[in-house]
Amino acid sequence: MDALIPVLKNNPGPSVLVFSLLFRVVHRLLQNIPVPKVVKQNDLHSWKWRNLSVSMVHSLLTGTWALTCVVVWPETLNNIHSYHTPLSYLLICVSTGYFVQDAGDIILTGHARASWEFLIHHALVVCCFLYALYTHLYVAGAVIALFVEVNSVTLHLRLMLKLAGAQASTVYYINKFANLFTYVTFRLSTQFYLTWYIVHNYSWLDNGGFFLTSMIMMNIMILIYFYRLLRADFFSWSKSYARQNGTHNNNSKKFLTD
Repeated sequence: MDALIPVLKNNPGPSVLVFSLLFRVVHRLLQNIPVPKVVKQNDLHSWKWRNLSVSMVHSLLTGTWALTCVVVWPETLNNIHSYHTPLSYLLICVSTGYFVQDAGDIILTGHARASWEFLIHHALVVCCFLYALYTHLYVAGAVIALFVEVNSVTLHLRLMLKLAGAQASTVYYINKFANLFTYVTFRLSTQFYLTWYIVHNYSWLDNGGFFLTSMIMMNIMILIYFYRLLRADFFSWSKSYARQNGTHNNNSKKFLTD
C-alpha cells in the first residue's frame, strides 16, 4: 500500500484507466454467470442485466469501503475539504474507474440516447472525482458521496428483479421497503449533507461554485428518481387510474417513467 499510493497520486489519470479496464474484466467474467431465461430472450434486457451486474459489484465494494473509511477515520465527515487517507484515495481511484467504464459501456453499445440521464450523472461524478484525485482536495467529500452506493445495491436489485419478471415475489416486496429506507438514509441524506457543507463553507472553499452547481444538478436528479420510485412501488394505483381516464402520456421521456 505504501508503494502503491504514491504511484496513484503521481498518475491519477492512468490509474483511473487501469481500474476502468479491471471493471471491464469483471464485466467479462460476469458473463459466465447464468441469467434468467426471460432476460436472455430480449437483447436490451440482456445488456441491462450485464450492466447492472457490474454496477452491483461496484456498489457492494465501494459502499462498504466508504462506510468503513468513515467508521475508522471519523474526521472524514468533518473535514470534507482537505482530509484523506491512503485507503480513501484508493477508493476514489477505483470508483472513478468504474464510472468511466460504465459510461463507455453505455456509449459503445449504442444506448447513450436512452440512458442520457445516467451519462449526465456519470460526467458530473467523474469531473468531481478527478478534481479530487488531481488536487488531493475533497477526497473525503467523494468518500461520503459514495454512501449512496449502499442504496444503489437495493436499486440495482430492484431493477434486476423487474427484468426477471419477479415483481410479485417476496424478495421484491421486502426489497422495495429496504430500498425506500436506504434511499432516504444513504442517498438523500448524503446529498443534502454535502450540499449543506458546501453552502455553509462556500466563502472559503476552492471552486465552491462548481461543486455547488454539480450538487444541485444531482439533487434534482435524485429527487426526480425518488418521485418515480415512490410512484412505481407505492402508488402504482395512480398510474392505473390515469390510464383509465386517458391522462397517461405515452410519449414521456425515459427519465420520467418507471
